[in-house]
Amino acid sequence: MPRHLSTLLAAAALTLAGGGYAIAQGTTGQAGQAGQGGSEPRSPDGKRYLAQPLVRNLYFADPSAHVFNGKIYVYPSHDVDAGIPDDDLGNQYAMHDYQVLSMDRPGGPVTVNPVALDVKDIPWASKQTWAPDAAYKNGTYYLYIPARDKQGVFRIGVATSKSPTGPFKAEPTPIAGSYSIDPAVFTDFNGQSYMYFGGIWGGQLQRWATGRYDPNGGDTDLKRDDQPALSAKVARLSPDMKSFAEAPRDVQILDQQGKPVLGGDHDHRFFEASWLFKRNGKYYFTYSTGDTHYLAYAIGDNPYGPFRYTGRIMEPVQGWTTHHSIIDFKGRWYLFYHDTQLSGKNHLRSAKMTELRFNPDGTIQTINPFKD
Repeated sequence: MPRHLSTLLAAAALTLAGGGYAIAQGTTGQAGQAGQGGSEPRSPDGKRYLAQPLVRNLYFADPSAHVFNGKIYVYPSHDVDAGIPDDDLGNQYAMHDYQVLSMDRPGGPVTVNPVALDVKDIPWASKQTWAPDAAYKNGTYYLYIPARDKQGVFRIGVATSKSPTGPFKAEPTPIAGSYSIDPAVFTDFNGQSYMYFGGIWGGQLQRWATGRYDPNGGDTDLKRDDQPALSAKVARLSPDMKSFAEAPRDVQILDQQGKPVLGGDHDHRFFEASWLFKRNGKYYFTYSTGDTHYLAYAIGDNPYGPFRYTGRIMEPVQGWTTHHSIIDFKGRWYLFYHDTQLSGKNHLRSAKMTELRFNPDGTIQTINPFKD
């Protein structure tokens, strides 16, 4: 399988469109483009992939999808190879800019739009523009940016644009009271927006366990397996969408007996990649379990929870990280995720999408990212 960007560029079929690149895609949820000699692409252990990458000539991960004006816009991180070895703190994830993907419909051509924002244009940031999210309100699009500040601490900032594809202009300082990574903004049916955020290990959430940043607060976890697990955070956003209207609070995930999920329960505990959506009056808090590589979900009755663990959205993909988003597009639900099909390297990932299906009781049918 190709392992370098030059190989991918040579293999990709690109046509200019709308100021970006339109990349022909197969039907979502199907294998799409075949491999060399017409054979279907397979994983190193011989499995067939459920879906094919949305983009084949660049690496995009952590796809945050939204429906704006009847179109799908995906706000991913942009993976690059900086020659940094893998480690548990994520130094190999050296992303430095954002490009927005857009498509008229699932399975249709994907446009890679021009750079929407570069780290050099974020006044407070130094490096590592990790997984973003986006929102829209009153004619303005908001891009939420996790990055290291000048002291190396992850903060979350915001940038604005009148176009869903940018360019975006960053605010001069990060959101007061923000920290860690993986912002995800949910707007309820009443128009109130909330930000969910946090990630352990490289995301530094464990260093905020006391409410203040402790640079020695654990390189990876708190190692308190018999106590409630580190939690994602949630804060209601102010009407300007640029600040918190309250101090962040814990997102409580309960096990199926109604007790807090413990730190040692790596199959169920929160690790990173918060995403919240609402369906039939229920709030679904979805997240990655990290080192066990599951996408999991828990259901609650309001945006703050508590949320009771319900099951898995997706089994492990090829690659270390799992980060996703979920949208409703014209009455059908879709999961966006990433894997390492094209590169075989954990820090060079490719965004994908497939249909998400629900059972009559509202539970999610678990997806296998491979066909066999």
